[in-house]
Amino acid sequence: MDYIKLFNTIHKDFFNREYIKKLRVEEINTELVLDLHNDFKDTQYSPYPSNIKFSEFKGNINLIKEAVGKVEKDWVQYFNKDELMFCGFDSDKIVSFCKITDQGIIDGLHVGDPGCVGTIPEYRKQGIGLELVRLATKLLKDDGFDISWIHGTPVPNWYTKLGYKPVLRWNKNGFIK
Repeated sequence: MDYIKLFNTIHKDFFNREYIKKLRVEEINTELVLDLHNDFKDTQYSPYPSNIKFSEFKGNINLIKEAVGKVEKDWVQYFNKDELMFCGFDSDKIVSFCKITDQGIIDGLHVGDPGCVGTIPEYRKQGIGLELVRLATKLLKDDGFDISWIHGTPVPNWYTKLGYKPVLRWNKNGFIK
């Protein structure tokens, strides 16, 4: 598979974007892929608190924007009404979240991605975020996607625990060997 072509199809003119040009050259990000037919394992990776429940977000958009803002203020703009969002809840409190995006069919493969993944600070280091991504990935598989793509993460080893494989690395100047 030509991952650079796939990246450029999903993220047209990516390295020309102003916010990418403003990154420090030392900031290295990784693209990861999971073949949902052959490599997805539908088993829980680590324990998480039993009071945490996961589901698609259907509530007031301002509630998820508030949770996102506690993790990464720049991501708030990406969480909008009528988009698929998946969350971890402690009762009715959003403690973990991601967007699930359908990138379309590229070279005959249906590509989706869980992105803007976060867990609010007081709930971190409990396995909640990892379970959130596992379940979001399962949603993609159950919906007939072929590939799950993780875009631009500085923490690739976190995703490899779920079977994602690093395929590209980049910084502000482009792809890195």
